[in-house]
Amino acid sequence: MNKPLDIPLAERARPAQIDGIVGQDKLLEPGSILESMISSDEYSSFILWGPPGTGKTTIARLIEQTTEHAFAALSAVLSKIGDVKTLMEQARKRLYSDNRKTLVFVDEIHRFNKSQQDAFLPYVESGAIVLIGATTENPSFEVISALLSRCHVFVLEQLSEEAIKKILKRGLEDIPKELAIDNDSLQLLAEKSGGDGRKALNTLEMVARQMGRGATICTENVEQALSQRSLFYDKGGEEHYNLISAFQKSIRGSDAQAALYWLARMLESGEDPMYITRRLVRIATEDVGLADPQAITQAIAVKDAVHFLGMPEASTALTQLTVYLATAPKSNSTEIAYFAARDDAMATGHHKVPLHIRNAPTKLMKDMGYGKEYKYSHSFENNYSYQKYFPDTMKEKTYYTPSAFGFEREIQKRLDWWNKLKQQQQDSSEEG
Repeated sequence: MNKPLDIPLAERARPAQIDGIVGQDKLLEPGSILESMISSDEYSSFILWGPPGTGKTTIARLIEQTTEHAFAALSAVLSKIGDVKTLMEQARKRLYSDNRKTLVFVDEIHRFNKSQQDAFLPYVESGAIVLIGATTENPSFEVISALLSRCHVFVLEQLSEEAIKKILKRGLEDIPKELAIDNDSLQLLAEKSGGDGRKALNTLEMVARQMGRGATICTENVEQALSQRSLFYDKGGEEHYNLISAFQKSIRGSDAQAALYWLARMLESGEDPMYITRRLVRIATEDVGLADPQAITQAIAVKDAVHFLGMPEASTALTQLTVYLATAPKSNSTEIAYFAARDDAMATGHHKVPLHIRNAPTKLMKDMGYGKEYKYSHSFENNYSYQKYFPDTMKEKTYYTPSAFGFEREIQKRLDWWNKLKQQQQDSSEEG
């Protein structure tokens, strides 16, 4: 039976058989766990995790067509908790009255909150349902641990350009205008799809609407359609964190060129420039630190510039800071120092502040010895007089050790000078 022509091409072009799914050969190869489930019609709960347009929904639809079990679908976008509970109770009754399991497909399961996901648990445990979830987000973060522990996670790979080309050729056959497409246009569509089969087919359909019957699609037609589409970027999803991670690691690795590429990817996809700026301020302290104390000054100046200018004018300020940080000497000595001090603080928080460095604003506190024998540094030669600042019950420790790069070489000289004065006064005290 022919499919209605008003259905989107991406829906019309879905394969009718499992072996028609393109680009997931390893996942669906004969003898694999998922292929064995499908061929034997014996399922345990699983989650399909992968980028958009890689075949998650298609796999679920084909399971629906071939299974002897009951099958029900829920959309986490449209379904409410009441819908979930109703479906779960129907599945429970079906199991006890007909001894028949229900396969429940939940599209975009990451959009269900914790309480909604909790509702599946007792029915998965009892065997009333087999849960099939689909998500573009990392299930480690988006699916509750109790549910995740009861599901196998199948990872779908981003589609290769060759896989996209196969999908496009098949999609072209579902367009009633009998169009042709040249190789350059096919390659361009595949390149610009971002590994998303649905996106590729949607773009092909957009191009086809502008073509006459029997025409050949050329690169000019494709470029015109692509100019109306934005870069793929999910600001709330994993891709958001992947790009910002690539950006920071490029700066940390002192590769200014790669850092600029990731900056442009984010800005042109609509990322909030203040979010990028906050990350750059963090990079200035985490990855550059005191190797270049001007880094944080530059970062705060660019923060003000971005806030004042807005986009697109702020792009040059962000470029300036990105290049500055990428080419600056690198040191994470201050971060290491803080974490070492934090560990000691957590372990020794019961130690009291020494009396001589306690605040003594009242007579009673002074009478109790607060501030007694405190040595005011400015009253001594070199503005220094050794006294112990750690708790009395704790040994003095070293947390911060400068790197050998940039300004930290100067900081090492300063530390050496103060440590020399300290050692001299300690030696003098022991001799006395």
